[in-house]
Amino acid sequence: MMNSSQFSYFTFAAYIDTGLFKYLFFMIVMCYYLFIICTNVLLIVVICVNRSLHEPMYLFLCSLFVNELYGSTGLFPFLLLQILSDIHTVSLSFCFLQIFCLYTYANVQFYNLAVMAYDRYLAICHPLQYNTHMTSNKVALLITLTWLLPLGAIIVMISLNASLKLCGDIIDRIYCDNYSVVKLSCSSTTASNVYGLVYSFTVLTGLTVLILFTYMRILKVCFSGSKETRQKAVSTCTPHLASLINFSCGCFFEVLQSRFDMSYIPIGLRVFLSLYFITCQPLFNPLLYGLNLTKIRVIHKSFLFAKM
Repeated sequence: MMNSSQFSYFTFAAYIDTGLFKYLFFMIVMCYYLFIICTNVLLIVVICVNRSLHEPMYLFLCSLFVNELYGSTGLFPFLLLQILSDIHTVSLSFCFLQIFCLYTYANVQFYNLAVMAYDRYLAICHPLQYNTHMTSNKVALLITLTWLLPLGAIIVMISLNASLKLCGDIIDRIYCDNYSVVKLSCSSTTASNVYGLVYSFTVLTGLTVLILFTYMRILKVCFSGSKETRQKAVSTCTPHLASLINFSCGCFFEVLQSRFDMSYIPIGLRVFLSLYFITCQPLFNPLLYGLNLTKIRVIHKSFLFAKM
C-alpha cells in the first residue's frame, strides 16, 4: 500500500480541453467572482456603517455575507488558475486546505441559517420578549459559535483524512472534495466514516430539527395571528426560506455527485451541479436580501446616491 506522503499532487479528471474558449470561460468566471465580491462587500459595508442596522437580524446577515466571501475565495481564484492551465493538478497540502475552506463555508452557512431561523422565531412568536431573549451578548455568542463549532469540526475531519494511506491521485472533480479523497484510500476509513455519521446525526440533524420547529411555530402564529403579523412574517421569512431552500438544493446536488455514479449525465451539467452550493448562494443571497428587505433597500439606495 502507498502512503499518502508518496503523492505530492492530485490530478483533476473532470476538466476538458476547451481550446481558445478557455479565455472566454476565464472572463465569465472572473466577472462572476467580481460581482459576488462587490455585492457582498457592499451589503457588509451598508450594515456596518449604519447604526440603524445594528440589530440581530442584520448582524446575522453580515456574518452570512462574510462567510460567502470566504467560501467564494476558497474556490474562484483556484478555479480561474485551473481554467487557464493545461495541466490540472494541485498539491496535496493545498487540496486539504481547499477542502477545509469549502467544508467550513458550507457548515458555517447552515449554522448561520439555523441561527437566523431561531431569531425570526423569537421576533414573530415572542415579540414582547424579543429584546430580552436576543441581547447583544447573546448575538455575539451565537455568531462566535456559528464560526468556531464548524471550524473545530472540520479540523477534526481533515486530521482524520490527512493520515489515510492513498492508492491513487486522480480526483474526478474540478476542485478538491473530501469524499473523493477518502475514496482513494486503501486503508481503513472507519474512524472518518463514524465521525462523519455522528457529526451529521447529532449536529446537522439537530439544526434541521431546530429550523423545522421554528417554521412550524411561525406558521402557527401566522394562521392564528393578525394580518399585520402575517405580513411581518412573510416579509422577513421569505428571503430566509428561499435562501435555505436554495442552499439545501445545492448541498443535495453535491451529495448526489459525491455518493452516486453520475457518469450518464453530461459533464457540463455534472460540473454545474457540483459547483451550485458554492457559486449560486454567494450571489443569490445579496440580491435576495438586498431586494426584499425594505430597510436594507432604502439605506442601500441612499448610500449609493450619497457616493454619486
